[in-house]
Amino acid sequence: MKIGCVKEIKNNEFRVGLTPDNVKTYIAAGHHVYVEMGAGVGSGFIDEEYVAAGASILEDPKEIWQLVDMMVKVKEPLPEEYPLFHDGLILYTYLHLAADQEQMDALLEGKVKAVAYETLQETDGSLPLLAPMSQIAGRLAVQEGAKYLEKTYGGRGVLLAGVPGTPKANVVILGGGTVGTNACKIAVGMGANVTVLDISLKRLEQLDDLFGSRVQTLVSNDANIERAVMDADLVIGAVLIPGASTPKLFKKDYLPEMKTGAVFVDVAIDQGGCGETSRVTTHDDPIYVEWGVVHYCVGNMPGAVARTSTIALTNATTHYGLEIANKGLEKAIEESAVIASGVNCYDGKLTCKNLADSYEGYEYVDMTTLI
Repeated sequence: MKIGCVKEIKNNEFRVGLTPDNVKTYIAAGHHVYVEMGAGVGSGFIDEEYVAAGASILEDPKEIWQLVDMMVKVKEPLPEEYPLFHDGLILYTYLHLAADQEQMDALLEGKVKAVAYETLQETDGSLPLLAPMSQIAGRLAVQEGAKYLEKTYGGRGVLLAGVPGTPKANVVILGGGTVGTNACKIAVGMGANVTVLDISLKRLEQLDDLFGSRVQTLVSNDANIERAVMDADLVIGAVLIPGASTPKLFKKDYLPEMKTGAVFVDVAIDQGGCGETSRVTTHDDPIYVEWGVVHYCVGNMPGAVARTSTIALTNATTHYGLEIANKGLEKAIEESAVIASGVNCYDGKLTCKNLADSYEGYEYVDMTTLI
């Protein structure tokens, strides 16, 4: 199979879909790999390393799109890349289509076989391709939240840990999954008062076992969320429904009653955000203020730590990508429900139920009827 990897063009996105080591893996399995010139520079991988690994370096990304059977990326294609889609192309990347109808329509029209990292689900219910970026985003959320609590950025001027004789900051985390757990680790480690809310009592028990008295756990409902955020210095939105739009747990009505200069970091913004006042921002212009509350809603947070993120992501994605390349997507789907769970679009049909349920007028089609 011909495998492609182009430079990401999203604002301040420095990650890359394949490292030189990943290229070696695909080459060793008998595949051909084409990499855009300079694609890995933002993550610290130079063209010479890709050449040494066996890749062909091409200057024109359009040529790679047209040439390959499978394109391996990090982030969703942008509108200027839509004309490069071709019938039968396998696109293997993060898509987040529940928040991007325009992209979904382009994939369907182009009859692209779109395999989304964020919906690929293992038999134990885990999301192995989302997990590494969720780990990074959760840890970054506290780091960024702490920064924007500084007065120079419009925050309250509060240090998370405080110092002897001063109050610690109150950190509220909405969601106790991978993002929430990793946010807890950093917030606790920095010495903040931490409250985490989740709808699952089992998950709250696990968090209680993990963090003990260092974290307050609460059942996630409107009343508990409202009480918690009223006293919060930093709120982190860490909610996820795989493939579907994120529920709006952080209400607009909360903002006027919150502390002026409090910070809200919406990690769920890729899936539409869990705040009613959330809108996507970029690393160039990461924050805005609503009712005195600083909002940080960057859609590609892990891109800020590109080398760590690229290595962590490709450690997970290469295994499944190689399975697709070795068998072909159709055979891989037939043999693996895990691979099938990642397919969001196939031959002009929508094949992810949660995604179809997020929009009116779109029909879900079971993958097994198409292959």
